[in-house]
Amino acid sequence: MEHWNGKVALVTGASAGIGAGICKALTQHGMVVVGCARNVDKIRALGEDDAIKTSPGKLVAIKCDLTQESEILSMFDEIRRTLGRLDVCINNAGLGHDSLLLTGQTSDWKNMLDVNVMALCICTREAVKLMREKGNDDGQIIQIVGVSGHRLLSPEMMGLHFYCGTKFMVKALTEGLRREIKALNSHIRISSLSPGLVETEFVDQYLKNDSTRNASSLFKSIQALQPSDISDTILYILSTPQYVEVHDILVLPRDKSV
Repeated sequence: MEHWNGKVALVTGASAGIGAGICKALTQHGMVVVGCARNVDKIRALGEDDAIKTSPGKLVAIKCDLTQESEILSMFDEIRRTLGRLDVCINNAGLGHDSLLLTGQTSDWKNMLDVNVMALCICTREAVKLMREKGNDDGQIIQIVGVSGHRLLSPEMMGLHFYCGTKFMVKALTEGLRREIKALNSHIRISSLSPGLVETEFVDQYLKNDSTRNASSLFKSIQALQPSDISDTILYILSTPQYVEVHDILVLPRDKSV
């Protein structure tokens, strides 16, 4: 990880869960981490955590609604103006609504597309653009895909079929991105990480309108992954030699393939 000391990383969806864990891990390895989310106060509060305050790195909070391209472009302009470079882009932000294909709300589907697909593509495009502007030929893009980008989830989670569709799309887009980067003869590396069930706010959000199920009972029934398990895997990807490109890593709870 010495290679990344003092360099700049962008983490989307940084206010909680996996994103917050990634911010902590990267600052502890001396990186300047730009954390973005709509709730910028949560990121600022994260910056007061002793794990970050005493780290050799730095956390920079930027408010950004990823459903708005103008805000994404403004964020990259701020990174360009204040930090002058970008070395790592981790597209972690994602959301899933309980929205069946036969009865779901169009607004829910559009929201998932905007965050899970469009924002990821725009951030990736702008990250590669900034890297190449600054002559950075050894940057790293990491897409958080999830096991839902490899297969449909269990039948009791049918409301996530559209969500899974967005993640299948991200899987295809990641491979397409890798081919386009190679066509440029660039050494920017493209990786994806596919966690199974992680104990975060995602399940609470998914079940918010379901009075028969709740996240706490689910997490009592299985030893889910923790955000630190995902940030540790991010560190592994970043710590590989420059000639190694990690294409995808599946990380699942031992006792359940979700």
